[in-house]
Amino acid sequence: MTLKEQALEKHYEWKGKIEVVSRTPIKSREQLSLAYTPGVAEPCLEIAKDPMKVYQLTRRQNLVAVITDGTAVLGLGDIGPEAAMPVMEGKCALFKEFAGVDAFPICIDSKDPKVIIDTVALISKSFGGINLEDISAPRCFEIEEELKKRCDIPVFHDDQHGTAIVVSAALLNAIKVTGKKLGSLEIVINGAGAAGISIAKMILQIGFGNVILCDIKGAVYEGADWLNPAQARMANVTNREKRQGTLADVMRGADVFIGVSRPGLVTGDMVRSMAQGAIVFPMANPTPEIMPEEALEAGAAVVGTGRSDFPNQINNVLAFPGIFKGALSVMATDITESMKMAAARAIASVVSEEELTAQYILPHAFDMRVSEAVAEAVAKDAKDNGLSRL
Repeated sequence: MTLKEQALEKHYEWKGKIEVVSRTPIKSREQLSLAYTPGVAEPCLEIAKDPMKVYQLTRRQNLVAVITDGTAVLGLGDIGPEAAMPVMEGKCALFKEFAGVDAFPICIDSKDPKVIIDTVALISKSFGGINLEDISAPRCFEIEEELKKRCDIPVFHDDQHGTAIVVSAALLNAIKVTGKKLGSLEIVINGAGAAGISIAKMILQIGFGNVILCDIKGAVYEGADWLNPAQARMANVTNREKRQGTLADVMRGADVFIGVSRPGLVTGDMVRSMAQGAIVFPMANPTPEIMPEEALEAGAAVVGTGRSDFPNQINNVLAFPGIFKGALSVMATDITESMKMAAARAIASVVSEEELTAQYILPHAFDMRVSEAVAEAVAKDAKDNGLSRL
């Protein structure tokens, strides 16, 4: 059977990838009285007097809601909330497997940002963190921004920030391999949606160099009349020379290509036109913008994709489990840009100088050092910046 056939068969067999498991035995009348009525009234009264005790007396400190509207699911697009459920279950399973964090899938049957914002805000008191997933741009920006204002717990859109964090970690190590200098890079990002814009923001914050965003209509530049509001804001801080043209045009002389778009958009000639020692991250899934072997043959020095069957997999699982584990451990009120940068540097640091090669710029997804390193870095940053409630 093919992988697709095996996966479908397994999902029929599993009938869901997660389940709720009780943390306390309820095998006797006494145990029932302690876990439920009448004993449960005591923790309820304690929380009523001091709402922060909910973190000590319930599981809230380790609970994350994984929330979607099903409008941008993997490479499948707008398939709806029901069809998004297997992905959300999978995300919850990854939270548990890689960080010991309990997570629940919540699929909202609405595309109205206000309805989604209200729904999530109203249920947020049950959770220690909110992971937004597979919500289409530009709606996702508004939804996350408003929820950050309304909720007193971390809100994190993984498609934006998780991708940006892992790309930044990969780039930190790739420039070590190639000898390129932080601050002087010319970087082209193809795909000016949620992931591309977030990657651009983080690259600018870390100070890698100049960024040119590209969309289906070409390079994003200040004054273009086809930009959506999020792209227009990015045009003010990217593409310093206001270059116009196609992806091929702006890739000439670039040090770095990052793809979060569609398969097959980059040719060997486009890679050959880049600067010497080019870094190429084509991350369209399952088929990248250019296959790794073709990029390497065309002269790329370092190549990373979103796939596990090639070296240097740029995978969000390196980021989000540890980020939430760290934020939850200190009851953080937010996940900030500073915490994201701390996470990126922590991921990069797991690969030692001795281990670092063009084929190994990121730790593998199953390297359990990653989650701990990220959690520690995020927790420390939260404490240092007054975002911890401990």
